[in-house]
Amino acid sequence: MLASVVVYAQPQPQYSMSKDTLIARRKAIMEAINETEKQLAAIKNDKQATMGQLRALQNKLADRQKLIGNINYELNSIDKDIKVSAREVMTLKQKLEQLKIRYAQSVRYAYTSRSSYDMLAFLFSSNDFNDAMRRMKYLKKFRDFRKYQVEQIHLTQNQLQQKIGTLNAVKEEKDKLLNTQVQQKQVLLEETNQTNQVVQNLKSKESQLIADIEKNRKITARINKAINDLIEREMAKASKAAAEAAAKKTGTADAKTGTKTNIKSSSTDNSIAVNDVPRSNTPKTRTDVELLLTPEDVVLAGNFEGNRGRMYWPVEKGYITEHFGVHPHPLAPKVEVDCPGVGIQTDENAKIRCVFNGTVTNVFSVAGGNSQIVMVKHGNYFTVYNGLSTVSVKKGDEVNAKQPLGTVSINDEGVPVIYFQIWKSDGKKGNIKMNPEQWIGKAH
Repeated sequence: MLASVVVYAQPQPQYSMSKDTLIARRKAIMEAINETEKQLAAIKNDKQATMGQLRALQNKLADRQKLIGNINYELNSIDKDIKVSAREVMTLKQKLEQLKIRYAQSVRYAYTSRSSYDMLAFLFSSNDFNDAMRRMKYLKKFRDFRKYQVEQIHLTQNQLQQKIGTLNAVKEEKDKLLNTQVQQKQVLLEETNQTNQVVQNLKSKESQLIADIEKNRKITARINKAINDLIEREMAKASKAAAEAAAKKTGTADAKTGTKTNIKSSSTDNSIAVNDVPRSNTPKTRTDVELLLTPEDVVLAGNFEGNRGRMYWPVEKGYITEHFGVHPHPLAPKVEVDCPGVGIQTDENAKIRCVFNGTVTNVFSVAGGNSQIVMVKHGNYFTVYNGLSTVSVKKGDEVNAKQPLGTVSINDEGVPVIYFQIWKSDGKKGNIKMNPEQWIGKAH
């Protein structure tokens, strides 16, 4: 058993991010922390420490670490801005000094030749009329040049004041951010101690936790088998529908050409055997999976794949408390937990929504489970929503993205959690569990 909490490493922002992007990221992380704190407050109504409370604390710790890391990158960005502004201020000061020196030289020259007699002598000493005109233009340009120098001095002084103001504002921003960083580090330390206290309280329930892990493992295995069987059944139906569509299409072509065709559909290997079909009429690019699907299913599956990384979350608000795949249990690192999807903790009575357009293929439950499960078909992809207390759809319903499927149920720990899975039927490779975190987008 661990005496301290293990926090998963989180991706950090890159130096290439702009200042505005870092500020927006900081605000988003703060919103996520506030949302976690609200849900954690609801969990704390139960005085006894629970795994749901521990997962919420771990999630908040991870977000707090991301926040501090983001602040560090913001400080680095501000330091760069300060250096750039300082160099610009120095350059403007040097430029202003040069302008003042040159203007002083012009003033001294004008002072030494201030006599109108000297100016007239300069003009009357011209060799001819054209020479006199050139000398007059020279004197005019000299006066205009001095005026231009004054304007440049004023302009440079204004630019210098603006740059100094910008530099001071950036320094003030840095001071505020440093104070925020100190505060967040203090909060992180307090939350770490709080999390460790929950861990200590849960250590007394070690035997019960191990029993719960084993119980959940058996339930998960039954759910996975049920999903696998249902997918096989749906793909067999799709194979039959595709075969009938192909037979109808080929029969129409035969009526026109007089060609005889024999098509056999096999439900055992989910494949279509085509005999006596002219070679030029057979599909050239369709895969073995596409042969199991109708054209509509092929299009839907393509759209599903095209939205990888941009799909909606199955809940409007929430955070991931259990990640996909095999990983150690938070309290028992020697015990591995295999999660077929992701566990998302959300608000009580939250609506569970479909992540993409599709067809509801099944609404079911398994022995030992205390909630209902909805499965939606998207071509050869299937999304599974496990953890519904009420269901608002039925088998055969066409559903759209963000359409409610039901409401979340409360698990054995007294926490509202939805377990979301994505499966892919991949022909000869069988049914494959996908990592939902690679499919859902960043925004809910």
